[in-house]
Amino acid sequence: MPQALYVDWKNLYKRPATAQERLRGEEPVTQFGRMCGKLGIEVIAANSPQAKGRVERVHGTHQDRLVKKLRRKEITTQAEANRYLEAEYLEEHNGRFGRAPARREDYHRRAPRASELDKIFRLERERRVSEDWVVRYENRYFQLEPESRNYAPARGKVVVWERPEGEIGIEYRGRAVRWREIEAPARPMAPPNRAVTAPKAGKRKWVPAADHPWRKAALRRSRALSSASPWGLAGLRSGPGPRENQKQKTKETDKNRNYKKGTFLKSFDRHGKCRLTLSTGRHINSAEACPQRIWTRRLRCSICLLFAHCVPF
Repeated sequence: MPQALYVDWKNLYKRPATAQERLRGEEPVTQFGRMCGKLGIEVIAANSPQAKGRVERVHGTHQDRLVKKLRRKEITTQAEANRYLEAEYLEEHNGRFGRAPARREDYHRRAPRASELDKIFRLERERRVSEDWVVRYENRYFQLEPESRNYAPARGKVVVWERPEGEIGIEYRGRAVRWREIEAPARPMAPPNRAVTAPKAGKRKWVPAADHPWRKAALRRSRALSSASPWGLAGLRSGPGPRENQKQKTKETDKNRNYKKGTFLKSFDRHGKCRLTLSTGRHINSAEACPQRIWTRRLRCSICLLFAHCVPF
């Protein structure tokens, strides 16, 4: 048995760590790596193209020569292939491509016994025990048997192993646990389909009728208040309120500001006539024609044009 194996970065030998393994600081291990670890064999992955090429050349030789020779020998089963490797292929391959080692020392170790190899060369999966002591593995359900000494608690973790022949076993902390296979639990039945009913219409807001007692009471109260006060109902006003008065004052202020703009505007009467003051001191209205000797043809009254009271001249 060798002390180390020189392999490439295949998922069979090395795999990336999961998020939980990175948080716990654990090194990811494959099934092949677990078997080599139990045998004490170190797995060394090639980190350079030259070393990886050396490994790939050996694989290419076996994949090319061995497959062709198995086809020529009409070997189709695994047992026949193993016998052919031990009897003919390995001796012929080593005699043709083997090289003498630099040192004569043999660093291979003694191989374990067959019973130990059976416990190593198998697939192992970790599963969690449910509340009713059932373990699920590959869509199969195993009911654990209660025991007094080696008892797997609920929500505990057990190891389910499987051999190439299909044999399955369950272990808890390195000890075998008795179990029996059960059928898959029945799924809960879906509730029966209920008749689809139309959605209820929304409630309309209730408005009391004209002859409702509530309306009559309010009407009597308003009549009593109007008869008691000579100014009408209390709390009501007939004229504009303070807010309306403030708005009216603001409008008048803005209007006066617009009236004061311009060069020739002296005053503005309520009838909408613009009065201009000439250099002679005489006032003329917008209805009068502006003399050409005072105004040029290009000059226009900006205020009159703004309020559309005078015709441009």
